[in-house]
Amino acid sequence: MPAHAAVSDTDHALAKRLAVAAGDLLVGLRDQMVADGADPKELKDEGDRRANDLLLAELDAHMAPGDAVLSEEARATHDDGVRLGASRVWIIDPLDGTREFSEAGRSDWAVHVALCVDGAPVCGAVALPALGTVLSTADPVLELAPIGKPRIVVSRTRPPAEAETVRAALDGVLVEMGSAGAKTMAILRGEVDCYPHSGGQYEWDSAAPVAVALHHGLHASRLDGSPLVYNRPDPYLPDLLVCRAELAERSLAALGTGSRADRRGDP
Repeated sequence: MPAHAAVSDTDHALAKRLAVAAGDLLVGLRDQMVADGADPKELKDEGDRRANDLLLAELDAHMAPGDAVLSEEARATHDDGVRLGASRVWIIDPLDGTREFSEAGRSDWAVHVALCVDGAPVCGAVALPALGTVLSTADPVLELAPIGKPRIVVSRTRPPAEAETVRAALDGVLVEMGSAGAKTMAILRGEVDCYPHSGGQYEWDSAAPVAVALHHGLHASRLDGSPLVYNRPDPYLPDLLVCRAELAERSLAALGTGSRADRRGDP
């Protein structure tokens, strides 16, 4: 049975609803804690904890029997053995971009909720709460505008060398941005066109963004062009390329082979 056949409209709707709910919680929490004078570390920790608690409670109440969960913030309490034996696994990042969340005025942080079936990211939602928007597999496929000068999005703190390789091949420009979810959704929002990453990520960093990207017709793969596979024993998934489909062939050709990085760094 194809992976998508094991996913229902209810799953797509649940992913979107939960991403929105966690995002709403985080917006209110940030406003209150900033007003109370909380320091950035307190804000990051409380945001992660509260959003994770909400998502886990809602999944426990509404996910299908036999489903499992992989969360960045709950690996100590959710048995890897259970998820590795499950066909359907919800992979969540309650707060993607804690640094940006803790900085007043920044909007480039996100909430990720994905459902992977037999390793394939087939259902998901990425909320951009500070922008009041969410993109998901529950939505109609977007029609994207024609590409002008290609814009390659990179981390604010550790832009990978591969991004410069792609920029040069496409004769593009680099654009700095925060979280992995915000970067990927910026392609769908028409703000950038290509996101090559090699600085180190985990499955929760990319599962929901990749599910949404694929649903809306973007290319998504490892840097060497191989598929992104989820729910593995080691959730470290260090590199990816998400881009407009029109740019995939040239981007992958520029990267060549052996582009998988094994550096653990920023998303």
